Amino acid sequence: MKNWTREQILQDAKDHNVQYVRLQFTDMLGTIKNVELPVRNLEKALSNEILFDGSSILGFVRINEADMYLYPDLNTWLIMTWEDSPYGTVARLVCDVYTSKREPFEGDPRYILKRNLKEAYALGFDKFNVGVEPEFFLFKLDDEGRPTREFSDMGGYFDLSPIDSSEDVRRDIVLELTKMGFNMEVSHHEVAFGQHEVNFEYDNALEACDNIQTFKIVVKNVARRHGYHATFMPKPVAGINGSGMHTNVSLAKGDTNAFYDPKTENMLSETALKFIAGVMKHAEEFCLITNPTVNSYKRLVPGYEAPVYVSWSDVNRSTMIRIPASKGRATRIEIRSVDPSANPYLAMSAVLAAGLDGIKSELPVPNPVRTNLFKVSDLERKRMKIAYLPGSLDEALKNFSTSKFMKTVIGEDLFPKLIEAKQKEWDDYKQTVTEWEINRYMDLI
Repeated sequence: MKNWTREQILQDAKDHNVQYVRLQFTDMLGTIKNVELPVRNLEKALSNEILFDGSSILGFVRINEADMYLYPDLNTWLIMTWEDSPYGTVARLVCDVYTSKREPFEGDPRYILKRNLKEAYALGFDKFNVGVEPEFFLFKLDDEGRPTREFSDMGGYFDLSPIDSSEDVRRDIVLELTKMGFNMEVSHHEVAFGQHEVNFEYDNALEACDNIQTFKIVVKNVARRHGYHATFMPKPVAGINGSGMHTNVSLAKGDTNAFYDPKTENMLSETALKFIAGVMKHAEEFCLITNPTVNSYKRLVPGYEAPVYVSWSDVNRSTMIRIPASKGRATRIEIRSVDPSANPYLAMSAVLAAGLDGIKSELPVPNPVRTNLFKVSDLERKRMKIAYLPGSLDEALKNFSTSKFMKTVIGEDLFPKLIEAKQKEWDDYKQTVTEWEINRYMDLI
């Protein structure tokens, strides 16, 4: 990432004929919001003088305290090359949200991640590295531009053209992200029809979360350009694999990976093992954050490769936590339960805080599980003392709302608002009559 100065941004805007600037921020549920300015107001934005109505944003302030400021993070200056606008070049700055008193807003998801990162720094870690593997589906559009349930292609895992007829969409996504400075790694077709994965290089947690939000915008817009609708919905179609966002994390001290120890059998340090123990301890509590929708729990079921059981392994893909084969600087833990509907800033806050609790509390890590848990009976899993991830949003909500730990992680401002929003979502779902019920009961009863 380039360390931009105010002067460099103003000059870059001139050099690229920027006409509009998007000041972006993220609401409680992970939705990207923005205030767009003509470039003549860029200097005002860089002086933190742009106000917006926070009472209109979910999870922000009440009507009587509406005025909030956007403080751009200068290092997030980005020319949005994929925006083919007839009105001129568009750029963006990711912003932190401040109150009318010029204080950081404690309900801002980006601020919450910054606060949790300070805890890692206080323990002597210089970086919390995050790399994600976001999956998404492509569906065809109808004649009026609305998404259908018709897949973009009939390809499968690692297929190529002509079976994978969407590879040009992935290539276009990779090209657009590369133009903007992303270090792209791999892209490929996933298991299900119309399902894809595009991976970019890991980064420090804050930058990684900014990148995830940018990635989602690019994917959706490039897909639309090709006549498709891209969705990060965890389980858009029953009976096939859902979309996850496997999250690879590690802690570093300087240039040293704190998770790596070449002297141990699995080359994991004590720090890594304690971090794993912390994540496992709090997994049921933070599931509302990493899997935040009703639909998330349609993915977390046995039989479709998504993890269901709170466990870890260095070889086993049926566990919630897996240790990838790469070692040394690349040593990391992969948390397989996270899905792409999660607010990334809150999800990484939860994972980091849980892992740090394991380190601070010196929690012992359970033995790794090398058995395929999808083929083990419930009784045997109980004997192995393996807990289950929540089976519904309702269960996840109950675990979260009674967790003092998660209240500390998320903060007293956002914690009750998140509970209220998710309770409403569950209540709405309970009152909805689904197609499954119609098909199951209409003729039978």
